Amino acid sequence: MESAEHPRTIKSFVLRQGRRTKAQEEALTNLWPVFGIETADTPLDFPSLFGRIAPVTLEIGFGNGDSLAQMARAAPERDFIGIEVHTPGVGHLLKLIGEQGLQNLRLLNSDAVEILQKRIPLNSLERVQLFFPDPWHKSKHNKRRIVQAPFVSLLASRMQTGGVFHMATDWENYAVHMAEVMQTSPDFVNLAPEPPYAPRPDTRPLTKFENRGLKLGHGVWDLLYKKIT
Repeated sequence: MESAEHPRTIKSFVLRQGRRTKAQEEALTNLWPVFGIETADTPLDFPSLFGRIAPVTLEIGFGNGDSLAQMARAAPERDFIGIEVHTPGVGHLLKLIGEQGLQNLRLLNSDAVEILQKRIPLNSLERVQLFFPDPWHKSKHNKRRIVQAPFVSLLASRMQTGGVFHMATDWENYAVHMAEVMQTSPDFVNLAPEPPYAPRPDTRPLTKFENRGLKLGHGVWDLLYKKIT
């Protein structure tokens, strides 16, 4: 039986090690011991992790990390934790951390659901970001989408009351799915002026990929929800 603590066994991602550049390998070797979070079963202590008390943003699936680095640089008063299963992306973001001297960013190279279950304390996150997750667009694969009711329930248990869950996707079908799942949650309320979709907040950087798609007429849907319980 599924629960908020063990919401699913179906994987929402494909583990892709990929080829790493020399710069990514060097960053993984030299910077992971400083900015990486090792696998464990105990909850993280955010003040100890960052050396201060500050609002914490968790991003699930940061890709190559360009936008997360930009957000961390733009908000030095906040602390950021990024989760990504693609190791070259972790290496790329570590490289950016080193180049830009970012001190308010820590990384995990693991499954987001397992991290939420084991490592994120209850009621601790002020913001959660899920940008352009794998849409699993074939109908037979829709069950692999990370945004499902058990996942939302688990996420709510880790967020502070008043915290914001921000999703974005360039697949309209997935946007509809996200809105339908969130509408059934008793823990969140939609923040959009005209629900379900919201204008892109300035806090989410416009990536080169997204900008290119917009110029070609492709849509992007942002969904923002506030935890109310």
